[in-house]
Amino acid sequence: MKKIVVLVSGNGSNLQSIIDASQQNRINGYVAAVFSNNADAYGLQRAEQADIPAHFINPKDYADRTNYDIALLKAIDQYAPDLVVLAGYMRILSPEFVQHYYGRLLNIHPSLLPKYPGLHTHRKAIENGDKEHGTSVHFVTEELDGGPIILQAKVPIFVGDKETEVIGRVQTQEHHIYPLVISWFLDQRLVMEGNNAIMDGKVLPPQGYASE
Repeated sequence: MKKIVVLVSGNGSNLQSIIDASQQNRINGYVAAVFSNNADAYGLQRAEQADIPAHFINPKDYADRTNYDIALLKAIDQYAPDLVVLAGYMRILSPEFVQHYYGRLLNIHPSLLPKYPGLHTHRKAIENGDKEHGTSVHFVTEELDGGPIILQAKVPIFVGDKETEVIGRVQTQEHHIYPLVISWFLDQRLVMEGNNAIMDGKVLPPQGYASE
């Protein structure tokens, strides 16, 4: 069984979807450890409830982002992960960290990238009058939310929608597509070469697998 390490900063609902997929044998791997920069992250409790080692590493104990990330990757490497997964991890990663896990580092971002990198994506989509929104799973590169896209899922935005309603719709899709992409990677169907995501030997289009 392949080993996954998951990084969280908050609630950890995507972490839970990965744990569930592993327990249901929908992915050929298991979560070996969970790390957080936030001592109060509920994701750490989710890990503990599933008997998964849960670690809080305090950014205040380090002089800068690079030193923190070096300490983090050394702690992660004790688990020898095949894949490192960002699941609501709210720190920008240093180039050193990204390069260390190059090609085996995934993120899920709540927008149809390249639209709305960064924060407050749901609010921006509503304020701009978008009729659809969604989520993107991508490989991580040094460009913020800019790595090659693997898979996206779209949801509608209806007139009068509140932000919480759109968030709920997006998260439902996230919980389906993130374990799926992880399973592709662990089954060696999915790799990153250069700045391309390659699925079953074919370069994926800019918006990922099954894009229109």
